[in-house]
Amino acid sequence: MKTPDLLDPPAVPKSPVPAAPGPEREAGTVIDTSTMNRGQREALELTEAARGAGGDRSFAGELFMGGFSLGRVYPFPLQPAVDVAAGQPFLTGLARVLKHEVDPDRIDEEGEIPAAVIQRLAELGAFGIKVPQEYGGLGLSQVNYARAAMLLGSVDANLTALLSAHQSIGVPEPVKLFGTEAQKKKYLPRMAHGEISAFALTEKGAGSDPARMTTRAEPAPDGNHFILNGEKLWCTNGVKAGVIIVMARTPGQIVAGREKNRITAFIVEMNTPGVEVVTRCHFMGLRALYNGVVRFTNVRVPRENIVGGEGRGLKVALTTLNTGRLTIPAACVGLMKRCLVYARDWSSSRVQWGAPIGQHAAIADKLARIAADAFACEAMTLFTSALVDRDGADIRIEAAMCKLWGTEAAWRAVDETMQIRGGRGYETAQSLKQRGEAAVPIERMLRDARINRIFEGSSEIMRLFLAREALDPHLKAAGGALDSRLPAGPRAAAMAKAFAFYARWYPGLLLPRGGPPADFTPAFRPALAYVARTSRQLARTLFHAMAKHGPKLERQQLLLGRVVDIGTELFAMAATALYADALLKGGDREYPPAELEQLVQCWVAGARLRIAAGFAGLAHNNDGRNYRLAQALLEGKHGYLRGGIVE
Repeated sequence: MKTPDLLDPPAVPKSPVPAAPGPEREAGTVIDTSTMNRGQREALELTEAARGAGGDRSFAGELFMGGFSLGRVYPFPLQPAVDVAAGQPFLTGLARVLKHEVDPDRIDEEGEIPAAVIQRLAELGAFGIKVPQEYGGLGLSQVNYARAAMLLGSVDANLTALLSAHQSIGVPEPVKLFGTEAQKKKYLPRMAHGEISAFALTEKGAGSDPARMTTRAEPAPDGNHFILNGEKLWCTNGVKAGVIIVMARTPGQIVAGREKNRITAFIVEMNTPGVEVVTRCHFMGLRALYNGVVRFTNVRVPRENIVGGEGRGLKVALTTLNTGRLTIPAACVGLMKRCLVYARDWSSSRVQWGAPIGQHAAIADKLARIAADAFACEAMTLFTSALVDRDGADIRIEAAMCKLWGTEAAWRAVDETMQIRGGRGYETAQSLKQRGEAAVPIERMLRDARINRIFEGSSEIMRLFLAREALDPHLKAAGGALDSRLPAGPRAAAMAKAFAFYARWYPGLLLPRGGPPADFTPAFRPALAYVARTSRQLARTLFHAMAKHGPKLERQQLLLGRVVDIGTELFAMAATALYADALLKGGDREYPPAELEQLVQCWVAGARLRIAAGFAGLAHNNDGRNYRLAQALLEGKHGYLRGGIVE
């Protein structure tokens, strides 16, 4: 749960389009740019270059191709006892501070986090959770970091944003991943000891489109500095930061006779002459968010402050985000569990029509879904966090799925909790307290939770990102075969290559394969069998869509969105079943077997209904009519709908 600095994240392709070889195609990309205007081409090429080649497809990525590579993830990677022991002292201390020294309603009312609270968090080491011990941090794992985010998310979103923006995408993470040894020694101890950092990417005209970035860094005549000019919007922690990471356009590089844009990441000290916080931004929720507009006027930045190398700024940003995104669903787990406490308490104590409202089916259904979704989100987040702790794991797809699914589920949970509490949910905690009732802050929680579906990649951007990743194998296999502009010889060769690939791949989708291991908990075997079977159906569906639409698949964003949602539900189902299996085999007393089976089976049944609806929506929907109506509105038609209101 981090920063509205990424209301519009680094661009992902609007659509995956098969590529043609030749001068219009950059080496290594599979997306055709020949029919794009300059701005579209620059944005796409910048982002494609930042994606990197990638290695083997991850477990979630394979689901889109009909694969069920359970060997990579079974058994579920529960947190090792030694790692639990390493993180427990910090987590215990953090929970104590959050419970006894933090007043979330006061923070919300005053719009400020007390300096004493920030100091206590710094003393605990909360600003350097993952910073290696050799640089003054706690050196804890991603799983322990996720557990800390769950605690924070259950109490106050402002604190979550402060700590997360600082160390997930602020200076600590990119310097740890890409920094030189000198940069690590200089900055990581400062960050770990409580100096606040931030991340500056978004501009008024450049959010998801990096080619429109206007902040520039030009080499100084001395050759040892860059001169930075520009303005950044929605820089979370920027109001309080001592050091920030800034993305800026640097001089281009000539490739194949054409200038190639470059974006570079710089470490910038906020006390450098020419750095100015223009204004602090305020939002519907997160009222103590230290978010602002930062302006740079002829700021001299030493060349040694470049992170990751000149021209690799977008790579730094995207790589950092892959892991950084996991903080949001982790915090959402804490939020959902807090919602469950409030919803359960009210559903059991509030009596209407002769019975507690939780015994009425309409309320019971909401309560059950909050509980089941909280468990599923925890499973997904801990699963992906454990993969991060495995060196070299590619979690791009899993992290995006966690962010997409977790934020949508958390919003449903807090919205349903407000509905369960009715007027007492809509009423502020302060007003409830003044009337002598329990100060349950659902109104504040709902305001704070709404941003989760927007920042660090909105749900819509996450779907486009995942669609790009889902289609990547097909683009590599059949891109040239679908491009009618290719000369006959190269296109015939591309077709032969594509035919050979699909002749091997497609028949395998028609045959049963994979499935749960023999020693898997019987109660959860049907869930894994369903994932294995349905992933093949999903892969066939995606292939048929490519065959039907060809390059025009780019226009089918809603179709691709449904495919992504199905794949995400399948990943969530697999993670949930694997997590439950591991908990039962581990003998965890917190999870009695009968209760755990009931919880998981409830969630799996709901997920299957959502998946069935997703498949049905691919064939029967109102997408075309809605699009045509929207375009008519944009053309100025249906003006009568503006009647009857105050202009």
